[in-house]
Amino acid sequence: MRNILFVCLGNICRSPAAESVFRQRAAGRAESGEIRVDSAGILDVHAGEPADERMRRTAAARGLNVTSRARQLLPEDLRAFDLVLTMDRDTYHAARALASHPGEEERVRSLPEWIVDPAVEEIPDPYYGGPEGFERVLDLLEEACANLLRELDDHGGPPAAD
Repeated sequence: MRNILFVCLGNICRSPAAESVFRQRAAGRAESGEIRVDSAGILDVHAGEPADERMRRTAAARGLNVTSRARQLLPEDLRAFDLVLTMDRDTYHAARALASHPGEEERVRSLPEWIVDPAVEEIPDPYYGGPEGFERVLDLLEEACANLLRELDDHGGPPAAD
């Protein structure tokens, strides 16, 4: 079983969308329990809320159903998940700072590692922008999740972090 957690700042735009994209691409494996997917945010300001309406609407236009409710990333998530995939540098460092046991820091990786264009170092936060920002985020998430899933299929897991 692979346990994958997507993390952004508030868990209302990028990470719930990543959870939905990955869940859809790994549909059979998620349903069988082979892969477990979840999302969380560094902050707790949106805990319990659904994903941002703009993200849900943009995702729905692509056939994605974003249904998760926001929750905060907890230290025990670094033990419970095989991969904790962050959207940007800030969430990467904040997630790694929660590590308290050997090996936990190595579970935190940057999702843009699975985007082909090396100029893309972060999945941008679309919250304060217009509709094109949500479209761009979904484009990046679709590419990253497809590549990640391909690696999981080809190698049984992602390569070790550099």
